[in-house]
Amino acid sequence: VQLQTSGGGLVQPGGSLRLSCVASGRILRINIMGWYRQAPGKQRELVAAITSSGSTNYADSVKGRFTISRDNAKNTGYLQMNSLKPEDTAVYYCKSRVVSTTSIDDFWGQGTKVTVSS
Repeated sequence: VQLQTSGGGLVQPGGSLRLSCVASGRILRINIMGWYRQAPGKQRELVAAITSSGSTNYADSVKGRFTISRDNAKNTGYLQMNSLKPEDTAVYYCKSRVVSTTSIDDFWGQGTKVTVSS
């Protein structure tokens, strides 16, 4: 199983970006999809997560600004980020709990860098 992350870049404060995470391989279903971020010198933190039924959870720092979603048919997750702030600058990673025919495992994407700066 591989997770391919995309959508990062440089954006001005107040701007928007949409991150995507596509899972491929031997996948029966994906239970939980999550987005994490790691800023320089800081620990990786959970930004948002979504279950297979659509229940969501957000870090307090992004509530009302970020929206997590998923397309189960495409094994793809999204993170819509609006009203971006400089403190959102980080490398963003997706993580998926994948159910295959033989096991349930967590997989990470390669990370995509988001820089919020004027």
